[in-house]
Formats: sequence, C-alpha cells, structure tokens
Amino acid sequence: MAKYILKRIGYSIVTLFVLITLTFFMMRLLPGDPFTGEKQLPEKTMEALNAKYGLDKPLVTQYIMYLGNCLHGDLGLSLNTNRPVTTIISESFAYSFDLGIRAVIMAFVLGVLLGSIAAIKRGKATDTVCMLVALIGVSVPSFIVAAVLQYYLGLQPYLASNKTVQLFAVTGWGPANSKILPVFALAFGSLAQISRLMRTSMLDVLGQDYIKTAKAKGLSQGAIIWKHAIRNAIMPVVTVLGPITASVLTGAFVVENVFAIPGLGRYFVQGIQNYDYTMISGTTIFYGAFLIIANLVVDLAYGFIDPRVKLEEG
Repeated sequence: MAKYILKRIGYSIVTLFVLITLTFFMMRLLPGDPFTGEKQLPEKTMEALNAKYGLDKPLVTQYIMYLGNCLHGDLGLSLNTNRPVTTIISESFAYSFDLGIRAVIMAFVLGVLLGSIAAIKRGKATDTVCMLVALIGVSVPSFIVAAVLQYYLGLQPYLASNKTVQLFAVTGWGPANSKILPVFALAFGSLAQISRLMRTSMLDVLGQDYIKTAKAKGLSQGAIIWKHAIRNAIMPVVTVLGPITASVLTGAFVVENVFAIPGLGRYFVQGIQNYDYTMISGTTIFYGAFLIIANLVVDLAYGFIDPRVKLEEG
C-alpha cells in the first residue's frame, strides 16, 4: 500500500506541475492587456505597472520566477486589486467549500436513493418519475436551475403573499434559508448523474446469483437491498466521486454569481473579465491541487470499501 500511495503522490506532483505550466502560458495567449480598460493609460504608467508586476521581463524568466514563487506558496499579487492571491483565496474559499461540500453530500445521498428506488421499481411509474428528474438534471444547466429556484421558490411566494420574511433567501450566504436553493441548484446536475449510474449498477447487481441465493434463503427484501445490493452497486458511484467533485466545484463559479455568494468563484470570474493573470492562475492552481488530493482520497477509499481491490503497484 505504501508503494501505491507514493506512486499516486508522484503522479499528483507531475500533474500539478503540468497544470501550472499550461495555465501560465495560456494566460499569456489571451488577447488584451490587464491594464488596458476603456481608457488607454499613459505609456509611462504602463511601463511602471509592467515593471511592478514583472511583466516587462522575458516570458521564460517570468515563468521561472512564478514557478519558484509557487514552490514557496506565493501565488503573486492580483493585478486588479493589488492584494496577495493567497489572501483572497484564504478569505473566500471557506464559502465555496461550504457550498461545494453540501452540494456533493446532497447529490450523493439523493442520487443513490433515487437510483436505488428506480431500480427496485423498474418499469413502474416511480421508475419513470425518477428517471425524468434525472433527465432534467442532466439537460438543464445549473444557472438555469438557480434562476428558476430563485423566482418560483424565493421571489414569487414572497411577492404573492406580501410577507416581510422570505421562506428562501435568494442572495447571500448566511442564515439557513439562504443555503438551501444554491446547494440544490449546484447539486442537481450531479444528483441526476449519480441516480442514473446507481440505477444501472443496481439493476446489474439485482440480477446476480448471490442475490438470488439470498432470496432463496428467505432473507427479507430490505435485508437483501441494504446488506447486499446497495453495498456492491455503490462502487461505481464512489469511483466517479472525484470527477463529480470537480464538476461541482467548477459549477460553483456560476451559482455563486447568481446567488451573490462571496466565494472564490466571484474572483475567478472577475479575473477572467479583467485579464487578471495571477488571479486566474492562482485559483486554477489552487482548485487543481484540491481536486488532485480529492481524487487521491477517493482512490484510497475505494480500496478500503471494496476488499476485492488491492492497493498494490501493478
């Protein structure tokens, strides 16, 4: 197991190095200039700004300096706010992480539940309804789901009843009623993917010989489902938790802007709009490292959950 962990850590370091390199050079390929807005700045001002942020040096020199700074945990200064990128990340990621972890948990729990129910009730109305929900979740983008939830569950009941307190808040991230709609909007797409995958896996497991043997022994349906079927059917879902976590975190960028949540996604979007090289690179590297670690944890957890999987090299 130690060899497997070291091997995965080595792959993770190489992946992160490639991510830093690609992000750095791709930022420089973007058209436009971070200091050029609606009004053209004087030439001396532009030279001073480029010198301050090291943009007047050759590209290779900038890359070597940036790589060295990253190794020391320095992601540079934001070209838009002149604040350290690490400070911005540390202040705003707590909101993004809270939103993301709630969405992943909701997607996993409800997705497994819906998929299992659909498989058990195969061909019946319950199965049709569960798969219809899954189809909508896969087809509709998260920002559309967010806008619909805001209007029909947040604004519409409030305006129709003239209440002074909204049942669901449509902006911000504070009281409990402000966290329900954005979490569901972010989790809905992943919930749909998990439910479809769980249904397929569950149907396959329910047709296995050991399930038939359990029925022949007289075990109740509840015992068969919970003790035998779900434990084996859930393995493909655990496998895709890494990519699903990635999709949830990247989807949070849009949801955070729709619900005006002060998370990291807001700074990432602003960085793209303002050609803020260091902000875009810093957030990309941070999320990349976070997701690499998440995938590593999922790989190790997969081996512990399924005893048939051996964490051995080769």
